[in-house]
Amino acid sequence: MIKILYICTHNRCRSILSEAITNAHGQGKITAWSAGSHPAGEVHPLTLKYLQETNFPVDGLRSQSWDEFASLQPDIVITVCDSAANEMCPVWMGSAIKIHWGLPDPSKINDDAEKCKNAFYDVIQTIEERVKKLLSIKWHDIDNETRQLLLHQLSR
Repeated sequence: MIKILYICTHNRCRSILSEAITNAHGQGKITAWSAGSHPAGEVHPLTLKYLQETNFPVDGLRSQSWDEFASLQPDIVITVCDSAANEMCPVWMGSAIKIHWGLPDPSKINDDAEKCKNAFYDVIQTIEERVKKLLSIKWHDIDNETRQLLLHQLSR
């Protein structure tokens, strides 16, 4: 079982989307969590709305601090926002493969409901594509350097 921790500064949109989508597609091979360096304390309501509209479960999703995961020992830590990618990760993440999968923040679109919906759907589709590619990797047959390279390539 591969353990992934998605990090976004506020843990209210992109990292939550990534957690929900990864767990829905994980097929017993991957389990995901999400956290933030400065969590907002609540999941953005449109995150939950668009996850439900695209048939992803939302039970148990919450905005939480990465401090809550000190004992997790993830295999992979994926930052999904640029500000989180530039932050110093806690020491306990030391052995995990760290990668950045930058995603645009659809929750920042406030002026046009249809544009906002399309932005959420685009991000959801991007995450789904990356997770499906991740599932195709023969994880246990490759070394850490190759894993990191393949994970980086998934963000293109």
